[in-house]
Amino acid sequence: MTQVRTSTLSNGLRVITDRMDSVESVCIGVWVGTGSRAETAPINGTAHFLEHMAFKGTTRRSALDIAMEVEAVGGHFNAYTSRENTAYYMKVLRGDVGLAVDILGDILQNPSFIEAEFERERGVILQEIGQSLDTPDDIIFDYFQETAFPDQAIGRPILGTAPLIRDFQRQTLIDFMKARYQARNMVLVASGAVDHDMIVAQAEEAFANLTNDPVPEIDKGRYQGGDFRKERDCEQVHLLLGFDGVTYGGPDHFDAHMLSTLLGDGMSSRLFQEVREKRGLVYSIYSFSSAFSDCGLFGIYAGTGEEEVRELIPVVCDVLSSLPEDLTEEEISRARAQLKSSLLMGLESTSGRADQLGTQMLSYGRALSMDEIITKIDACTRDSVASLAGRLFRGTPTLAATGPLSHLESHDQLTARL
Repeated sequence: MTQVRTSTLSNGLRVITDRMDSVESVCIGVWVGTGSRAETAPINGTAHFLEHMAFKGTTRRSALDIAMEVEAVGGHFNAYTSRENTAYYMKVLRGDVGLAVDILGDILQNPSFIEAEFERERGVILQEIGQSLDTPDDIIFDYFQETAFPDQAIGRPILGTAPLIRDFQRQTLIDFMKARYQARNMVLVASGAVDHDMIVAQAEEAFANLTNDPVPEIDKGRYQGGDFRKERDCEQVHLLLGFDGVTYGGPDHFDAHMLSTLLGDGMSSRLFQEVREKRGLVYSIYSFSSAFSDCGLFGIYAGTGEEEVRELIPVVCDVLSSLPEDLTEEEISRARAQLKSSLLMGLESTSGRADQLGTQMLSYGRALSMDEIITKIDACTRDSVASLAGRLFRGTPTLAATGPLSHLESHDQLTARL
């Protein structure tokens, strides 16, 4: 049994808890409605750099102090940056929630940004960028995003670029945090063995100095699509084919997930069966729907050989073109079951629950009940999914590819097939 409760502190910070009676641990963290798309071009990488500095010391604690305090109670902490959100969270036992709240309040209000730590993390992030550039099935997603949304914050890499990170200034982090880490743009989330009233009281004290000023608006995403190719000396062609997608929480949000599931999620999906099982053209192929607050992307990833890419693209295009007409009720039923099971399985962990609640609070301003989500999934029909597929796949495609590309057809040829 679970129980979700929400409160708002005197400074405007929202607190949401999800009590799980069957566990002894708590995942607790702060979700901030700020990610890489809040950056201007000269400071691309700021949100991620700031995330790296979160546990590197405050005016009260050194980086070592933080690590020792958390690990002394058997806890651990982590963080991530996406294009729209940043999350800082800890996993502790129920008796150590007060410590976790205090540390979270400390790192998000009193960061020291010590110069030595700042320079160390600059080096770490440069290594992270280098690793990404050396991993074609990773960096291709950055190429894809930038091609779909050129010259826009939402199209830039979350990590930033090496030249920008090398020139990064400490004051940039301070200014960015001051402008965007405001109470109205943050949510304290706790899932597991929680006492809501106790956490609210602890948060009132730990976040007492958090301000609640207006947060600058971000530019709206404008999908354009296009073609990106980067020749590379490697065994495989790594490519992404995509289209203008749907927004997070929009009327087609769950239809898009249904479409992605039946098209390229799992061994029974159309792409897996047609491209891998019947033709042996790939080892890996899958589809995805990435939804943002005001735009979205629908994409297909494939890794294939230099010769095989010649056949791969026509086959994928045939699958996409035929789907709106010959989509079956059996496929819809199977995709619906997969979505529900994936959702429910994800909620078996405290961290999965906390992440879902944090994202929902920032996107909708409220938590969605499981019944509401299931109802939305059940409302997806063969006609609604087929209609969405027809609209998506008739739009301007985005193609990003790296590897040996001599046999990859042109963007114009690809567009004509669709």
